Amino acid sequence: MVEAGIRQRVLITAGAVGIGRAIAEAFVDQGAEVWVVDVDEASLATCPPDWHRNCLDVTDEAAVLALFQELDRTWGGLDVLCANAGIAGPIAPVEEISLADWRRCVSVSLEGAFLFARQTAPMMKVQRSGAVVLTSSTAGIFGFRHRAPYVAAKWGVIGLMKTLASELGPFNVRANAICPGPVEGNRMERVLEKEALIQQRTRDEIYAGYAAGASMRRFVTAQDIAGMAVFLASDAARLVSGQVIAVDGNTENPESSI
Repeated sequence: MVEAGIRQRVLITAGAVGIGRAIAEAFVDQGAEVWVVDVDEASLATCPPDWHRNCLDVTDEAAVLALFQELDRTWGGLDVLCANAGIAGPIAPVEEISLADWRRCVSVSLEGAFLFARQTAPMMKVQRSGAVVLTSSTAGIFGFRHRAPYVAAKWGVIGLMKTLASELGPFNVRANAICPGPVEGNRMERVLEKEALIQQRTRDEIYAGYAAGASMRRFVTAQDIAGMAVFLASDAARLVSGQVIAVDGNTENPESSI
């Protein structure tokens, strides 16, 4: 995909913290140049000074267009897009979810991926190379109670990926989706706390229930996801496209139950 000795140019959304930060660090470890965008300005400020950084909302169409214009002037192309941005959204029975909360969750996870893919596609078509890696979730494979907008968005991300793989394949551009299982970190802690309240159980019980739902009986880490992203963007995966790849320790029961 990239000639020997040439550094990959990698754009990562939600790249200042969590999974996105781990993805950026993993690509840098492979010698890539990274450009991270995030809505969290304080976290962006903690990124290494040699990373390109932009503070923006991935659902802001004008801001995304301006970003790609800047990126094109600076890099003149793009080798890898990691569309990773997403929010947990409300955790409640479907009848208690407001339309505003639904729209916000779906917009960040799905429309954000669409806006970045839309700007990426023509760049990669022209250079006839590239890889698009979308972050979905095991929620995009299964259904989860009390997570309707999140689940719908993550299923939508997989549909978007399948379409991108079909449209871009003739131009030697690949697209795949990573579906993480429960990921250790602050975001998952907030989910555990909310679900504990809804189910009237302790945080530790919810955690153990999720871990028990995978045959490997553990949560994954952000670094596990990052390793898969680097692989999917590498020449070792040159014919891997249109695939839904779970990094989850083999989910057997997606619900937290023990």
